[in-house]
Amino acid sequence: MESPCIPTDRAARLADRYSRQILFPGIGVEGQQLLARAHVAIAGCGATGAAAAALLARAGVGHLTIIDRDYVEESNLQRQVLFDEADARDALPKAEATRRKIAAFNSEIQIDAHVSDLVPANIHELLAPASIILDATDNFETRYLLNDYAVEQNKPWIYTAAIGAYAATMNILPGETACLACIFPEPPTGSVDTCDTAGILNTAVNLAASIAVTETLKFLTGQTDKIRRTLLSHDLWLNERTEIAAGTPRPDCTVCDRHIYRHLSGENRPQITLCGRNSVQIHEHNRAVDLNEMRLRLEPHGRVRSNDLLLRLELPAHTITLFPDGRALIQGTTDPALARSLYARYIGS
Repeated sequence: MESPCIPTDRAARLADRYSRQILFPGIGVEGQQLLARAHVAIAGCGATGAAAAALLARAGVGHLTIIDRDYVEESNLQRQVLFDEADARDALPKAEATRRKIAAFNSEIQIDAHVSDLVPANIHELLAPASIILDATDNFETRYLLNDYAVEQNKPWIYTAAIGAYAATMNILPGETACLACIFPEPPTGSVDTCDTAGILNTAVNLAASIAVTETLKFLTGQTDKIRRTLLSHDLWLNERTEIAAGTPRPDCTVCDRHIYRHLSGENRPQITLCGRNSVQIHEHNRAVDLNEMRLRLEPHGRVRSNDLLLRLELPAHTITLFPDGRALIQGTTDPALARSLYARYIGS
């Protein structure tokens, strides 16, 4: 976190804007300057990610990398605090919507917004500049990928989850604490609840994000001795709180002891994945797409809406959302074969 001193005029602005935070002994003037020079990556910018991004930006963390593959929908507005009805109406990608919203309330924060799926092929490029990573994803496939990457690079990350009234977080400091694979050697199998099946309270989201961001502030200000070393979970509805010890790595852990990075290598990684809310993601076609040209081609087939960041084709029973890199979300089905067929028919194989 070493970097040149902050110019005097900017230091004065920091002292004024963040005066109430600087009064807190855990931050102070020096801590605030460290935050201004810090770089945090957030993987996913739905409910938890949007809340975390807002908190970090308002706290004065100077540089954020935001990665999200999805776009804003009306059903997001119940819990995704940065977005509004205009974002949903325009189907604005969440990463870009986050960048715009943060720029409106803190123009000094540098935001690198990536409308992208985090995969083995791009994870090193996207996450390398950050000193810590916040997990705000909605699937274990990406979380295990993050775990592999963080352990390989000796970079801290924070696991965060929220579903129903339940919120959980765990800090992973490679070499010091347990990693995700120490606690859960394998991803869960079978049916796993999502916010689309079990619902979610916005209070659970904000609790999880607040805890994760507080732990991040401890790390960024050099107070790693104060970082919690447990898997902490809360059920806000049942008033239950549990902690599982995670202070030391598990001997013979596949990832942090044996350094086998199956998820980072892309082993058995699907190219078509279920994506919640009755939809399938196709990300096997990594190729540039001219959205303007595609709009003209697709207009005879249904209602088309597009901007520089995505294109949406609305068919009678399905909606295809296409991104400039060729990735697509097919809504209206959970059948990968049908999704692939629709992609091939309208976008091309």
